[in-house]
Amino acid sequence: MSKWMQEWSTEAVGPHNLKIEERRVPEIGDLDVLVRTTAVSLNYRDKLILESGMGLDLTFPFVPASDMSGVVEAVGKGVTRFRPGDRVISTFAPGWLDGLRPGNGRTPAYATLGGVHPGVLSEYVAFPEDWFVAAPKSLDAAEASTLPCAGLTAWFALIEKGHLKPGDRVVVQGTGGVALFGLQIAKAVGAEVIVTSSSREKLEKALALGAAHGINRLSEDWVERVYALTGDHGADHILEIAGGAALGQSLKAVAPDGRISVIGVLEGFEVSGAVAPLLLKSPVLQGISVGHRRALEDLVGAVDRIGLKPVIDKRYTFTEAREALAHLDRGPFGKVVIEF
Repeated sequence: MSKWMQEWSTEAVGPHNLKIEERRVPEIGDLDVLVRTTAVSLNYRDKLILESGMGLDLTFPFVPASDMSGVVEAVGKGVTRFRPGDRVISTFAPGWLDGLRPGNGRTPAYATLGGVHPGVLSEYVAFPEDWFVAAPKSLDAAEASTLPCAGLTAWFALIEKGHLKPGDRVVVQGTGGVALFGLQIAKAVGAEVIVTSSSREKLEKALALGAAHGINRLSEDWVERVYALTGDHGADHILEIAGGAALGQSLKAVAPDGRISVIGVLEGFEVSGAVAPLLLKSPVLQGISVGHRRALEDLVGAVDRIGLKPVIDKRYTFTEAREALAHLDRGPFGKVVIEF
């Protein structure tokens, strides 16, 4: 193995500063694992951090991206969870192994890869063994790399926190990575999935993937359509991807005692909505910030059992990282992945 590697990094916030640098392969400590990266899955958050920093305390040179799959190359002498040759994926929030998330009311924890912690858009990474889980046996490297953030977010919302059950009516907003994982997971449970989108082509693809209904939110009132499709029952669970004032529409569409998982910020970082449906329907309004390691391990097990295949819109090469990040602005159907 060469002592040198390549990685994408930036010396300052701003997308045009991102470039490939050559650096030494990192050393490992007693409890660390050296992993050769095989694929990195991008999230829109990665682009936001590069462009604005998102108010995070970044360390420069900053390496972006949080989600990767790879192969263990070497382990520290105290490592017990992995051996060289094992296939692994990263965890989004290192240190959050199970149970309540770290932090407190004044300062919620948000120490993630590709943020406070170094990112993974690098040929090799060296992290503590607790920062990885075993990759699914049924997925290739690119597919496995999509699980740590997008896959786990949908799983945490619907299964870990949402306790989804057969027959529930689930509304999924859009056709991005989290949305399509939500569609597939809900369908596997036996729920009835309704997908909203502004694209007729993407709605057709979502129906082919297993959605029961597709609503074009540009040509029809999606709330009224949900009422019609459910006999006025409403949605038992809504994956609220848009955020902003769109939350008000979700409050209208949700069923009494239903659940809204607030995940995205595409419509803005300030959410709003009428208080009447919130009081009269008593829905659970939950914010989802990905999830813990144990839930990711549960998701990996489920993926292998049910044969879930993540949807990848396009695969890029390592040198095409800028093009891959630009693809996020075009609204991919599923995930954008960089293969090494």
